[in-house]
Amino acid sequence: MKSKLFRLSFVAFLVFSFSCKQEKKEAVQSTQMQNVMAIHDEVMPKMGKLGKLVGELKSKVDTTETGKQYEVAMKDLQDAHDSMMDWMRGFGDRFDSDEILKGKELTPQKQKWLDEEEEKVKAMREQINSSIERAEALLGK
Repeated sequence: MKSKLFRLSFVAFLVFSFSCKQEKKEAVQSTQMQNVMAIHDEVMPKMGKLGKLVGELKSKVDTTETGKQYEVAMKDLQDAHDSMMDWMRGFGDRFDSDEILKGKELTPQKQKWLDEEEEKVKAMREQINSSIERAEALLGK
């Protein structure tokens, strides 16, 4: 009887332990996904500013040294825009809406991808912010 009770308790403990680990794993994945999306949401509104700055710089591009600086700044802004578009397309190809919005559990491969995407979105944020800062400094804003 004690042996049976012990086995039953042990099995219950294993099930409980597994479910806690599973919940913790899902919470970590969900939080990481939320962080990635928060970075995207932080820089997405700046896309209009990128376009506006490109327009301001474009009219100042010429063959002079200063004009070439405007051209470089404009190219940086365009590259930052392209980086956002490429990141969104790649991210959307890797994850479905339930994984992104509802915290659906990720496979080990998708968790690896999420780790990669987190690094990419951070780099993209830096690229966008720094290109805006450089363009505004050049334009005297």
